[in-house]
Amino acid sequence: MSGIKTVAIIGAGLIGQGWAIRFAMAGLTVRVYDKNPRTMTQFHARLSQALSDMAGEGLCDDPHAVSAKITLTTGIESAVSGADYVQESVPERVDVKWSVCAEIDRCLSARALVGSSSSGIAASDFTADLKNRERFYVVHPVNPPHLVPVVEIVPAPWSETANIPVLRGLMERLGQSAVVVNREIEGFILNRLQGALLNEAWALYEEGYASAADIDRTVRDGLGRRWAFMGPFETISLNAPDGIRDYASRLSSLYHNIALSRRAPKAWSLSTAERLARELAGGAKSPNRAQALARRNRKLMQISKLHERWKKDGS
Repeated sequence: MSGIKTVAIIGAGLIGQGWAIRFAMAGLTVRVYDKNPRTMTQFHARLSQALSDMAGEGLCDDPHAVSAKITLTTGIESAVSGADYVQESVPERVDVKWSVCAEIDRCLSARALVGSSSSGIAASDFTADLKNRERFYVVHPVNPPHLVPVVEIVPAPWSETANIPVLRGLMERLGQSAVVVNREIEGFILNRLQGALLNEAWALYEEGYASAADIDRTVRDGLGRRWAFMGPFETISLNAPDGIRDYASRLSSLYHNIALSRRAPKAWSLSTAERLARELAGGAKSPNRAQALARRNRKLMQISKLHERWKKDGS
């Protein structure tokens, strides 16, 4: 793991930019490429803004030094050749990932590893025919990766498992929180958990049980308060006098009945999506998208600072 010094990032959108920040802040040399000229043109301006925002919150001591570790290249080959690690961050489409990973494979150094930022597409769906397929993995971040630490490491059936500790060590070197998914499953862990909540939230809204604002409020001011520092199992272990076994004996039938009530899940309808969009956009104080994203990132940075303080305090 300590031998990883140069990283290539293929895909320079928000995910690729976030990865570039994380790798560069860890002192690694970062080479970035995106086939979209506009994305490449906008990259440094967006990078500078992100680093400036982090510096303003005390999360980046020297934005110029971080930026200096990141260079743009003219193609996949110039980015990947000689790199010790490659992070693929292209759009979430099997055909796109297959094509890009095939090109990465042709340029790959002898011992280099490749992580895909895939949100839910398994590596086996786009690496089966690659010469070096045993060195390809899913390494899935949360958006934006420079502000949210969790990363899922998911091997394909043919991925070399001996490299998983190397990938975990690399992520920990970046300050990320690595989760190893033992075998492939659609959506991995994060999006299956998020999907369960989103599917229920969508159904409750569509069936008229609550407004979008009140459903958001329930998570933000209820579940989210605990989930900011505890996972679901830790949460319920503290919600019954004698721990998780006690909680299960008291409430398993309730949750089983809830699960049974959704045995015929519906696809999300566009008409409901349009109604949600109108409701979420309502109100004179509703911010535009850029303002909302800036507010989200600012809040995430403040939460990061709080977590850093907790670590120092040992709490």
